[in-house]
Amino acid sequence: MPEKAQRRRFTAEYKLGIVEAAEACRGPGEVGALLRREGLYSSHLSTWRQQQRAGALNGLSPRKRGRKLRRDPHAERIGQLEREIGRLREELRKAHVIIDVQKKVARLLDGVAENEEQN
Repeated sequence: MPEKAQRRRFTAEYKLGIVEAAEACRGPGEVGALLRREGLYSSHLSTWRQQQRAGALNGLSPRKRGRKLRRDPHAERIGQLEREIGRLREELRKAHVIIDVQKKVARLLDGVAENEEQN
């Protein structure tokens, strides 16, 4: 059983060389022959051409996949403060429950003390 396939990674220099070689092709079928010889797809070439127009070697450099994180320090701080507010509200709710229970226990004990005094 073959190993798990690995995603191919191309250096910026390789990409630039392929784009330049494709631009140098003049005859019919030369670009296709170049792509077959290198084991590439036409989508590679079109993507690399777009990247080259975007900024030569910088545009051809490999990029990390997935969503790009844009960290806003203010948003991080706001999130941290909102979590802290939620935690403090929960503590306050628990404190109110404890206080209510203590009041009820105090009333019960006062009622028991009054009954013992009357007897």
